[in-house]
Formats: sequence, C-alpha cells, structure tokens
Amino acid sequence: MADSALAVPKGFLAAACSSGIKKSGKLDMALIFTEQPAECASVFTTNKVVAAPVRLTESRVRHGLCQAILVNSGNANACTGEKGLQDAKYCGDLVADALDVAPEFVAVASTGVIGVPLPIYCFDEHVATLCRMLSNDQFDGVARAMMTTDAFPKMSSRTLKLGGAEINILGMAKGAGMIHPDMATMLAFVMTDACLADGLLEGVLEKSVKVSFNRITVDRDTSTNDMALLLASGVAGNDVIAEGSEDLERFNRAVDEIMLDLAKMIVRDGEGATKLVRIQVEGAVDDSEALVAARSIATSQLVKTAFFGEDANWGRIIAAAGYAGVDLDPDQVSIRFDQVTMVEKGLGLGPEQEAIASEVLKQPEFTVTVNLGSGDGSAYYYTSDLSYEYVKINADYRT
Repeated sequence: MADSALAVPKGFLAAACSSGIKKSGKLDMALIFTEQPAECASVFTTNKVVAAPVRLTESRVRHGLCQAILVNSGNANACTGEKGLQDAKYCGDLVADALDVAPEFVAVASTGVIGVPLPIYCFDEHVATLCRMLSNDQFDGVARAMMTTDAFPKMSSRTLKLGGAEINILGMAKGAGMIHPDMATMLAFVMTDACLADGLLEGVLEKSVKVSFNRITVDRDTSTNDMALLLASGVAGNDVIAEGSEDLERFNRAVDEIMLDLAKMIVRDGEGATKLVRIQVEGAVDDSEALVAARSIATSQLVKTAFFGEDANWGRIIAAAGYAGVDLDPDQVSIRFDQVTMVEKGLGLGPEQEAIASEVLKQPEFTVTVNLGSGDGSAYYYTSDLSYEYVKINADYRT
C-alpha cells in the first residue's frame, strides 16, 4: 500500500534501512527504483570542490535516463580522492548487479561529514537487502534516511488531471545547514509518472530550481554534494505533454509549487532556526537587480541575528541593500514588516512604529518588504534567523 498522505507516482518503488553509517542507528541508506529507465533531468552543486557521488552521477545522467538512486547520509564521500570516486562507482554497481540494470542508469548521492572514507562494508552488507525491500510505501523512509542535522523529513506532492489521465508528482529533500544552493548539504529528488515530450524535463527542472532552491539561504555556505534530480516514468497514461501546451504550463506550476514547498521546509528547518522570513524586494530597476538586493539582505548575518533577537533593526536591512551594488536612491527606500511600515522615503517612523514592527518579528513566519523606489523590478528570497543554537550545532557537528 502506498504512503497514504502522499501522491506516489506510478512506476516508482523505494526502500530504506539503517546500515550502520550513522552511529545512532537511525535510517541512513535508501534506494529509489523504476522498473524501466526514467527520463531524468539534473542540476548539481556550483561549488568547485565536488564530491565523488556528484561527479559520478553527473557523468551517468548526462544521457537523460536514470533507473535507480542510491542515497546515504552520515558520510559525504567528499574530498576522498580517486578512492572516493571508485567507492561511489562500486556502490552503484552493487545496485546494478542486484537489480540487473545497466550501471550507467544508477545515480549515487551522499551527504554527511566531509573528508572521511566511505564505509564500504555498510553497502556490501545492506544494498542487497534494500533491493529486496523495494515497495511503494517506503518513500517516507527515504526522506528520513537522507537526513543529517534535519529535524524532520521534507516531502511534498501534487495530483492533477493532464492529458486525460491523473498524474502524480512527489518530491523529497534534505537540508538544514550548509544551505546556499545557487545550484548549487542539499539533496532533492522529484518523481512523476507523467509522460512528456522529449527534451522538456530539463527545462522544467532548471526553471523550478531558479524560483525555489536558488532563492533560499541558511548560512551562506554552498555544499560540495548538492544534487537535484527530476525523474519521469511516463506510465500515467496521459497524452504526451507537448512544448508550449497548457498542460506543460500546469505541470510546470505543480513542480514549482513542490520545489518551493521543499525549499521553504529546508529554511524552516535551518540549523537552530526559529524564523522563516521572506525578503521581498520591489521597486528595483529590474528583476535581476531586485534578486541581488534580496540575496544581500537575506545573507546578512547582522540582519539574521536581529531577526533572532526580534529586533526591528531596519538600519541593518537598508545597509545590506545599499552594499548590494544595485541602483537605489536611499531617500526613496521604504521598508515594511508584514503590513507594518517602518521606513518611508529613507526615514524611520519612530520608536512607536518600531515597537509594533517588533511584534511582527515574534511570529515564526513573516515577510520583510523593501521598496527601492527605482523601477518595477521585484524578487524574493527566503532566509532564517541566526541563533545561538546554530553555533552550538556546528561547533559539535563531528563530536
């Protein structure tokens, strides 16, 4: 029986287990499988230090097909040299042999501590078991097996009627720290049973990543292991979704929604985070400048610590916009916390208004809107606050 709360796409199976990579005994290894090779689109880390599984998977999915994804947490297999690449290949080959599929159709993903050799014996002992466990009710287990410092599994799904058939889309992701993807430790796997015309899937993923994972930050650190894969089994029975069609627009919107759901979950679960904050920049010269300004505000440590302290310190916000390098007139800038205006035409509205705005900051989620007064460009970015707990988690990460 499929996971009851989720729309599980036809043609996909999953399994998860505790292999011993994590000393805690928690789930740490998982497998996603399709009976036939699925169309695959991919995006990978922009970090120049690239983990072995990313290098292997990028080379394997370049042809646009994937049949299995082997993922582990607790060990990133990054900065492990040529041996790390050989280990990643070996683990993928274990899956290929057990399932009788071509090795080039097996993707490998890892997340965890950098610089530690992969414990191969864990894969030798558990990959075959994973393959025997495959079913359509283990996707929640996969989401849990991907977790490192995550507080909760991250999943989202949609069901919609397209081309005369019901199609399902299911996404899962992990991430809580080292989050500033700009695909760019973040893993995301999205699966659908929809049938699309050749060559469309890559464009769907690239568009969705730009408005989701590329619009979030927790700590301004881009992981060595980031990977997003979108797989389509094509077995829903729908009429083929064609380029330029209304069905493609609706499919795109659904994927966008799922990816943004997952991205916001990652920020909400940011290490030590107590706030999810949307930075909305309006009145920029154009959308690209608005995005630069939003990113500058979202990544400011002074802004983030003010959020944690529930301090409506608008001076830090206008300063972060000012050093972003975008066109703005400080005498035209306005700033709102939700619907509470704090700044008009570059001037603060006084301590009474600041006290009202500080009440907004007590909420777990709110929006800061900054109007630059220079044009019609707009963009958003999601960020978290920066707390004492973030420091503690990362000071103790390897101990």
